[in-house]
Amino acid sequence: MIKTLTVCGTRPEAIKLAPLLNELSNRKEIQSVLCSSGQHREMLTGALEVFDITADYNLELMEESQSLSGLTARAVKGIARTIESESPDIVLVQGDTTTAFVGALAGFYHRTAVGHVEAGLRSGDKANPFPEEINRRLADSLSGLLFAPTEGARVNLLKENFPNASIAVTGNTVVDALLRIEKSIENGEVQPTYPLDVTRFENDEKKLLLVTAHRRESLDGGIKRIARAIKRISDRFPELEVVFPVHLNPKVQEAVHDILEDRKRINLVEPVDYLTFVGLMRIADLIITDSGGIQEEAPSFGVPVLVAREKTERPEAVEAGTAKLVGTDTERIVSEASRLLGDRDSYQKMVKQVNPFGQGNASKKIVDEILNYFG
Repeated sequence: MIKTLTVCGTRPEAIKLAPLLNELSNRKEIQSVLCSSGQHREMLTGALEVFDITADYNLELMEESQSLSGLTARAVKGIARTIESESPDIVLVQGDTTTAFVGALAGFYHRTAVGHVEAGLRSGDKANPFPEEINRRLADSLSGLLFAPTEGARVNLLKENFPNASIAVTGNTVVDALLRIEKSIENGEVQPTYPLDVTRFENDEKKLLLVTAHRRESLDGGIKRIARAIKRISDRFPELEVVFPVHLNPKVQEAVHDILEDRKRINLVEPVDYLTFVGLMRIADLIITDSGGIQEEAPSFGVPVLVAREKTERPEAVEAGTAKLVGTDTERIVSEASRLLGDRDSYQKMVKQVNPFGQGNASKKIVDEILNYFG
């Protein structure tokens, strides 16, 4: 029996790990244990519940106005205690969060095998995204099993002299999660809790622009520039309605509400659960975001994505034509959004592209690789 200890701390991690956790639990050769750091307490728990998953350990590390160094120190202690208690054969981490880096570090300190899901992503800039670029590089360095979502990610790892035998190209588990939730919505098994009447978009009476923005590197002015762009786009297209789930970070809240509060057809709402967000992506006409995961998810629905970042560690989306980098410059965001919303040919070119992040079988491939590793 192989014991796996999966560590996660944020909602994106929970979403991407959920189908993998389900697959681990379905294998008779594996005992699966889940540890939540609680880096994003409420948002993480809600994401796990969508997939009927409950954490075996909840470290509840989240503190108000927590610093990165303080979170890291508490996470090292908490995750180390969990490893000592469970003595797993392998520690699994996902992505580029502080929890992922610390989980890999704690596993390494305990001489336990470490597997990194979503290995090999690179923006090439230590400060963009911050601190995620360094987190993911450190997690890769500490891991013996590197589950690269794309061939491009594998090439990145090979360029950095990681052994080819330690790398497996699996696709991205977020596609697994997305397809499962989409099927549940279509079959009527689950019902998203929408923050507004969505029938207008389903019947093409209105167009929907879905927006998210939260990156640390944008807090010094980027969020405000994005908000100003949304205001101008809304003014330019009277048939457009905006849904903007505003991140709980007080700096994001202040910047967004200061510019967009009480604007007609701009719905500033609290963060929605994953089920609802998937529902919104399905009916959106355009997405503007600084999120990494949405760049991977939206192509499955044929929804164009404008990435409000200067650099992306997911160049496959840009190369495939499903996403376009626009930065946080107000003029550029307005120009690119207006082109897509006003030019049907330009819009259709992005809609018809294929998702480069896999077909929904990444979790199975990862579990097969773990079983092969232990022979």
